[in-house]
Amino acid sequence: MAYSEPYDAIDEKTRDISRAITSLREELEAIDWYNQRVNTTTDTELAGIMAHNRDEEIEHAIMALEWLRRNMDKFDENMKTYLFSTGSLLDVETAAEGQPTEADAPSLAIGDLKN
Repeated sequence: MAYSEPYDAIDEKTRDISRAITSLREELEAIDWYNQRVNTTTDTELAGIMAHNRDEEIEHAIMALEWLRRNMDKFDENMKTYLFSTGSLLDVETAAEGQPTEADAPSLAIGDLKN
């Protein structure tokens, strides 16, 4: 594991966060590899095995993400803002910042001008 700062200057919690982020990155990479293989193989049994493996990696990634949510500042706040939201993520961000979104803008459709 590579650190951008001297190892001895980093506290144990920060090292654990780095471990979790590294593990998450590795799990996401494995998900991508398995997913590509599932979508390119012509052998249905092999595709099923690799889909199973991919889904296990998804479970591992989500567990690491949940650990980060519980242990790293801002993860919980941002997950509450974006995860399971609907519509444009950019609109969600704009609303979270307290700014009006495109959905809040008045409609200028021709039908609206009749009233």
